[in-house]
Amino acid sequence: MSSFRNLYPFKSHYMDLNGLKYHFVDEGSGEPLVMIHGNPTWSFYYRNLITALSPQFRTIAIDHIGCGLSDKPDTKTYDYSLKNRVNDLETLLDHLDLKEKLTLVVHDWGGMIGMAYAIKHSDMVKRVIVMNTAAFFPPKNKKLPLRLRLIRDVCPFARLAVLGFNLFAYSALFMATRKGLSKDVKSGLIAPYNCWKNRIATLKFVQDIPLSANDPSYSLVKHVDKNLHKLSNIPMLICWGRHDFVFDLSYLAEWQRRFPDAEVHTFSDAGHYVLEDEPDKIILLIKNFLKITGYNKTQNHAP
Repeated sequence: MSSFRNLYPFKSHYMDLNGLKYHFVDEGSGEPLVMIHGNPTWSFYYRNLITALSPQFRTIAIDHIGCGLSDKPDTKTYDYSLKNRVNDLETLLDHLDLKEKLTLVVHDWGGMIGMAYAIKHSDMVKRVIVMNTAAFFPPKNKKLPLRLRLIRDVCPFARLAVLGFNLFAYSALFMATRKGLSKDVKSGLIAPYNCWKNRIATLKFVQDIPLSANDPSYSLVKHVDKNLHKLSNIPMLICWGRHDFVFDLSYLAEWQRRFPDAEVHTFSDAGHYVLEDEPDKIILLIKNFLKITGYNKTQNHAP
């Protein structure tokens, strides 16, 4: 997987998580920015933000278990559930012993994971930056797209397509972007998912989407949905790609309904991978947002 390193030249850090290696990037000094990816990406998705913001901020980008450079255990070793994702994040941030309030940067599944953490630790969260995600049930009884439903409901062909042929991650390289990705970026995004056993998280994330009260993660999603309003006083920046076949504009409208004071920017030529389509514009917006909401000068932290 060394071919992506020219685009992702960051030192790897690992925390032991019950015998599993939990990978994260920790670059720069100052106020902490914690970046939480979704499926089927990894911390590579945030590489441009890390590079641009680490001169002034402490940029922390995690890889969920089963993703990126973290260990990829089987389902007997690790329970691939939303609850565990939130617990893992909480364990890491406790381990890092952050002395300042943090800014959450969330995308895709990162939204639900990050906001579940924020509800529990609202005293630790200074700001939230949201990109094409949800932290609530689908708005207006919106249905799960057929492609995701087939994978979620363990259609035998869909399982083979995801685990055997990597079609979920591979198709996202084309469906999730409007402007297209370079060969190196495509390679970097899918590099960790290079064999059947390394794609388990890609499948389990989809299977963990709760559609009814009987689903394992339903109660936690309901808790986040019902308590999201408690974060309404935290400054929020929303950057949204308008061409997202899952998190479409109805999801953006729901964020705006719940957070009417949020600063919102939409991108007419961007898809689900909004940070890939419009990195420069989003970096400028984030820098300005961090400035106007006030940040402390750079402080050193222990490596």
